[in-house]
Amino acid sequence: MIADQHVQPLRDALTRADFTVDAVYALLGDDAHRALGRNQTTPAVRATRGDGDLATLVRLFALQVPVARDRAESALPGLVEPLAAAGMLEVSADEVRALVDVRPYGDEEHDWWVVCDPTSGLDGRSAPMDPSYVLGISEASSSLAQLTIRRPAGRALDLGTGCGVQALHLAQHVGEVVATDVNPRALAMARLTAALNEAAVDVRDGSLFDPVAGETFDLIATNPPFVISPPGSQVLVYRDSGMPGDSVVRHLVENAAAHLNDGGWCQILANWAHHRGIDWQDDLGGWLDGQPLDAWILQREVVDPAAYVEMWLADAGLAGSDDYVARYDAWLDWFESEGIEAIGFGWLSLRKTAATPVHRLEEWTGEIAQPVGPTIAAWGDRVDALRGLDDAALLDRTFRQAIDLVEETRGAAGADDPESIVIRLQHGVRRARQVDTVEAGLVGASDGDLTSGQILDALASLLGRDAAELRRTYAPTVRDLVSEGYLV
Repeated sequence: MIADQHVQPLRDALTRADFTVDAVYALLGDDAHRALGRNQTTPAVRATRGDGDLATLVRLFALQVPVARDRAESALPGLVEPLAAAGMLEVSADEVRALVDVRPYGDEEHDWWVVCDPTSGLDGRSAPMDPSYVLGISEASSSLAQLTIRRPAGRALDLGTGCGVQALHLAQHVGEVVATDVNPRALAMARLTAALNEAAVDVRDGSLFDPVAGETFDLIATNPPFVISPPGSQVLVYRDSGMPGDSVVRHLVENAAAHLNDGGWCQILANWAHHRGIDWQDDLGGWLDGQPLDAWILQREVVDPAAYVEMWLADAGLAGSDDYVARYDAWLDWFESEGIEAIGFGWLSLRKTAATPVHRLEEWTGEIAQPVGPTIAAWGDRVDALRGLDDAALLDRTFRQAIDLVEETRGAAGADDPESIVIRLQHGVRRARQVDTVEAGLVGASDGDLTSGQILDALASLLGRDAAELRRTYAPTVRDLVSEGYLV
């Protein structure tokens, strides 16, 4: 990548051209932007025919279209030759072509740039992926960014940083950020991404936890190379670990505690094998045995072996290749020999604890309102609040309904009582729960003033029920309502 003295001029050029997510979207328009999401560039090429440095940068980087030398010099003054010498541009006669992608990125408060390899498969072009390919902004990286807890922290680790997306986010709320990878190309791009955005990131070379041996963190965020493929398959560094099965994810789980400070979180975006005759929750639960970790594992999707193989062969640019069918068949043979009948995708959030660990492993294919990070953090708070409380102590606590809780009733118009009452969360994991009259009254009266026991006593008097019996019956319900976030 480019020398240090050229980083600030490049940043200045990108800033001057207003090379931001919002400006690019405004230039392209809705239709062209949606087409780019489908890897089709023609509408965007048409939208960038005019002059202007922003249009030049979009054509050069996002659309992979060669631009005239004078246009490149205007958009990147004094930088064409240095970028070419660094392998980021290729100059041929009077044209300039980008060999890497400098991509606008951001969140609600920041405009950033991410350096990565050009998007593959544009306009239907397909070719086998280079093993050292560095992926840019993806659905996976966005999901991990939304999953990660954003509370202030002292030290954080971005394990398998790739182009450095997670490190950018972490640098906004963490004092010291370490980012690791085994791909030299990714390391160079991550360093340039950090430098362009003036983010202090310690980028290190090495596999998994090796570069941080003996170190601990308050937060670990990782989208590891988790693809489950047969031994001897082509290894694409950004997605394949070379380790058998789902053992790379298991390794992270089993070694997370050694690299976490007390109360620290390790959050993993991953997939795992469903083995024939074994419940996936029991399988992953075994990874947690003996670990001082609270764990919330959320399975978001389950894919059959055939669909899984098709997806990752296409991702590798092998769809339509001469050996496509042979690769497909061999992959399915290996799944069958390993007893793998499905593959789960999801999120693992692990927190180091000195207390008896709490594990919640569940499937949730329903709606998620992003970001989900605050929901994960709030779950940890509720675990702390409930840990060790017996029913009597629980009912002596005050709670209030979650700020995003809504109640829905259903019944005939004008009826005195509804046929059903449903409470529903609007943020994070958008759970819904059908409740009876007592539960609805309990939730409705939970405003932080009365204890749950006092509310149940009042409901017993109102409904002509025995107060002690109501407490015994509904104490587990109170626990569930708190555990699932309806009451906080």
